[in-house]
Amino acid sequence: MRLLVVEDEKALCESIAKGLRLDGYEVDTAFDGEEAVEVISTDSYDLIILDLNLPGMDGLDILKNMRENDNETNVLILSARGGLNDKIEGLDSGANDYLCKPFHFEELEARVRSLTRRRTVQNNIVLECGEISLNTKTRTAFAKGEEIALTRKELAILEYLILHQGRPVSQEELIEHVWDGSVDSFSNSIRVHISALRKKIRTALGKDPITNRVGQGYVIGGNGE
Repeated sequence: MRLLVVEDEKALCESIAKGLRLDGYEVDTAFDGEEAVEVISTDSYDLIILDLNLPGMDGLDILKNMRENDNETNVLILSARGGLNDKIEGLDSGANDYLCKPFHFEELEARVRSLTRRRTVQNNIVLECGEISLNTKTRTAFAKGEEIALTRKELAILEYLILHQGRPVSQEELIEHVWDGSVDSFSNSIRVHISALRKKIRTALGKDPITNRVGQGYVIGGNGE
């Protein structure tokens, strides 16, 4: 899952991004409104965490402009504006959730988990596909009930594939949602990580549930299982 944190307090922004990266997300950052608009217009995100009091352009204006063309991307407002009218205006402008500062990071984590799951039919913390399960809270994966030792990147790939099980996920889609903005689209890194993931799962299950449909992408579950 790829997230964007828009926050002008750089120390807070980097702290949030660091914590979410430890949770297995790929996180980009923006420190002012103009930078956020530019990043949002060029990249695709599963969730945007948006402050309101931003230099350059107010967060609500960013949200309103974004919703003119994009009603799919989840937006969590994270703001010191804690009044009832502020919350109502934020939600009416298209935010999916609203969290006031100061906040507990554990609550932010829970809201992020909830919002990123809403894009799929999965409603549980534990995602399942056949004999594979992945706990999105503890960031652990299991095959036939036994834990598989996966790297952070391998877990992120597996999570995205399970969330979209039954359909092909292209390499370009994985770049958009599992890697951050620094990835080189011509790099061999993606194939290397997927190959390592498939090898570990094959060792644990005795078979490889991930198939590669030429010209389409990687599939887990459904007809690809």
